[in-house]
Amino acid sequence: MSMTMTQKILAAHAGLEEVEAGQLILVSLDRVLGNDITSPVAIKEFEKIGANKVYDKDKVTMVMDHFAPNKDIKAAVQCKMCRDFCDKHEVTHFYDVGRMGIEHALLPEKGLVVPGDVVIGADSHTCTYGALGAFSTGVGSTDMACGMATGKAWFKVPSAIKFVLKGKLNKYVSGKDVILHIIGKIGVDGALYKSMEFVGEGVKSLTIFDRLTISNMAIEAGAKNGIFEVDEETIRYVKERSDREIVAYKADEDAVYDETYEIDLSQIKSTVAFPHLPENTKTFDEIGDIAIDQVVIGSCTNGHYKDLEEAAMILKGRKVAKRVRAIIIPATQDIYMKAMENGLLKIFIEAGCVVSTPTCGPCLGGYMGILAAGERAVATTNRNFVGRMGHVDSEVYLASPAVAAASAILGKIADPLTIAE
Repeated sequence: MSMTMTQKILAAHAGLEEVEAGQLILVSLDRVLGNDITSPVAIKEFEKIGANKVYDKDKVTMVMDHFAPNKDIKAAVQCKMCRDFCDKHEVTHFYDVGRMGIEHALLPEKGLVVPGDVVIGADSHTCTYGALGAFSTGVGSTDMACGMATGKAWFKVPSAIKFVLKGKLNKYVSGKDVILHIIGKIGVDGALYKSMEFVGEGVKSLTIFDRLTISNMAIEAGAKNGIFEVDEETIRYVKERSDREIVAYKADEDAVYDETYEIDLSQIKSTVAFPHLPENTKTFDEIGDIAIDQVVIGSCTNGHYKDLEEAAMILKGRKVAKRVRAIIIPATQDIYMKAMENGLLKIFIEAGCVVSTPTCGPCLGGYMGILAAGERAVATTNRNFVGRMGHVDSEVYLASPAVAAASAILGKIADPLTIAE
């Protein structure tokens, strides 16, 4: 039987020669992930089922990133619960303040995911790791609890959509624009419980960070996962961070896909998702003057060094508009350090931005950038639902770091090409 990349990974981890879409299978897990919001619920369920140890202390990971450093007493209690659990079970990969980062940037950076892995995480954007040729997907906290206890998870094998990429991106256009373009094309339910599989000559022109961004937002199209074909760039990135065996799966030539889309990267323009869905996309030939109050550059989607560097190129020597609050959030401590050593933080601060420790913070309306009624933000985050970043009468516009930086300078949603170099 012919299989897609995802189906091959799931078959291997289920101990089966082949699987087909719709089949229910029990799969062995390479990693189970939780954060400071979802892990406490999982811990309670773990104890409720009578589990007395985690299945593998090296394969369970908890990252304190959503409300850490603690924003209030409740957040402190949640983090303490995670800390105590990981101490008790000698969990190797527990990341707390000073050592943590935003989880979906931190795990690839630490070499905790390699091609061919199966990863579940109690966070919807766990699909990020498909950029490395892994099957990774978000689950509920109960599934996380069972995964921590047994190292297993049940899945219904997804069918797939193939995206054949060709060409190269133009200046100031990045992976964020690619995934917003795709979501605008197929809709927020266009890949519902399907695997979004990215192949083609165009893949090699995308950085790993472009791919991480694209895979991260597969869930915004309703997908079970997003996954890229492994190439030399993937192998280089992974080998610099891990000595684990790499298993690269390639779809069979006659694998069955529900749909196939051909995407010419050279034709993609800077794209903005208007409120209140990621599918509500527009390019700058459709956007008028829209004044903004805040810019956020960061998150698991766009807090990588490449993203900060792109923003700094535009902000260098310029000033953030007087009425705009610009917040920069490096995704990990290593990214923060590199940005400091290379002068990016100086550029941001001189431009009038503030720079935060790694945190999810404003992305989910937590802290470090909450919006009041009537306020608008351009954010490099991944969701712009009603009330996502604060008041239900606020608005969030999703965009790339280049668009966000240009918007901060002009005080309105702005095409980076309009900023003179």
